[in-house]
Amino acid sequence: EVNFMEFKKIENGYVKRNEQGEVIAEITFQPTADPAIVIADHTYVSPVLRGQGVAEKLLDHLVSEMAKESKKIKAQCSYVVAKFEKEADKYDWINADKQ
Repeated sequence: EVNFMEFKKIENGYVKRNEQGEVIAEITFQPTADPAIVIADHTYVSPVLRGQGVAEKLLDHLVSEMAKESKKIKAQCSYVVAKFEKEADKYDWINADKQ
């Protein structure tokens, strides 16, 4: 179980690399015409990390970082769409489609 995971900021997202420098987890977003909204367009977790809740940690990291910038998130990536639907009580406040 990975309790603490540090994600590195990239231009439009956050990544976790292994010792070899390969990306083993990442979430990316795209800016939109509205500066207060970003689109979560891609989530990837390497098979070596699956089943450890890493995708959710990535999403929650994105949520907290966007919240600091007063931005809302529009879900496009299938994982984020599913999380926003399944856990509406947790994510509605930052879900651009629920504003």
